[in-house]
Amino acid sequence: MMKKIHWILTLAVILFASCKPNTSDKKTESEPIEIQPKTFRIAIGSCNRQDLPQEYWSIIEKDSADIFVWGGDNIYADTPNMDLMGEKYDSIKSDPYYQSFIKSLPNAPLGVWDDHDYGKNDAGKEWPYKEEAKELFLDFLDIDSTQAVANRGGTYYSKVIALGNKSIKFYMLDSRYFRDGLVKAEVPGKRYQPHTSKDSSLLGEQQWRWLENEFKSSKANFNIIVSSIQFLSSEHGFETWGNFPNEIEKMQNLWLEYPLQNIFLLSGDRHISEFSQKKIDGLAYPLTDFTSSGLTHSYSSYSGEPNQYRVGEVVAQTSYGIIDLNLVTEEAELRIKSTTDGHTISELHLDF
Repeated sequence: MMKKIHWILTLAVILFASCKPNTSDKKTESEPIEIQPKTFRIAIGSCNRQDLPQEYWSIIEKDSADIFVWGGDNIYADTPNMDLMGEKYDSIKSDPYYQSFIKSLPNAPLGVWDDHDYGKNDAGKEWPYKEEAKELFLDFLDIDSTQAVANRGGTYYSKVIALGNKSIKFYMLDSRYFRDGLVKAEVPGKRYQPHTSKDSSLLGEQQWRWLENEFKSSKANFNIIVSSIQFLSSEHGFETWGNFPNEIEKMQNLWLEYPLQNIFLLSGDRHISEFSQKKIDGLAYPLTDFTSSGLTHSYSSYSGEPNQYRVGEVVAQTSYGIIDLNLVTEEAELRIKSTTDGHTISELHLDF
């Protein structure tokens, strides 16, 4: 009798175990499969007069970018009247072409400012309205008071975009708020010449400390530094990192100290677009500075200027930039495109 009961209990246990659902299989079936993106597209532009037609946004929208980067001079304010500056920002933000473009982006736009949206041509740290101008700039980009950039001096910040097991990090630099005065050029035909003092600063001590920490902690596959003024081209005599050679050296030393992956720069300001490249000792690939400038107006009277690092030809017509990042091969395609019809004017391949 006891054997029969034991046999029945054993059979019951076997049947119960066989009927119990396989929770591990069920979990696997219900979990979404993460898709690894293969590409990421960046659109960039600078020098945008709010009083000129804005239809070109519909041209850029056709490129189906993943993000847009404002490269500075996002409006032309040049005024101590902050109410007027706010109205100029509002005219862009409420423009139907711009609204349609921004709504088409999967990611919120990023941006740096330059002198004309700072409030005064070629101004630096001495500008008395920089705090008020900063508040309007952050409002334009929908950056609220909870963000770190809103609670410190200047407008510098970083943004990491995670894409599966890859990531892109943007470093948005402020070339205005902390910048020392410029040295008037002694050479006719040029506006400024380089500082000789190693104490002169473009970014300021606070921003440099932040940037070093950002470099130190970066695990990104692409590290994109956005500066409103050109980093490599420095012979034209206008605003450029070249006016602060000690700051260029400091930046290059940081790149060697913290070996970031796949660095390149984006810049604006000049009302021309061009590619510049420089071989830096210790960097395994040429450093590229992609200047994209002149959304609404360009340096139409351009007749040439020196740039020992230039690759290809200068584009002196209204244009914007497109950067296609290949997340698999970690290469990049850079294109200068017409704001008139979107055709590619010039292009450059980056093989890091």
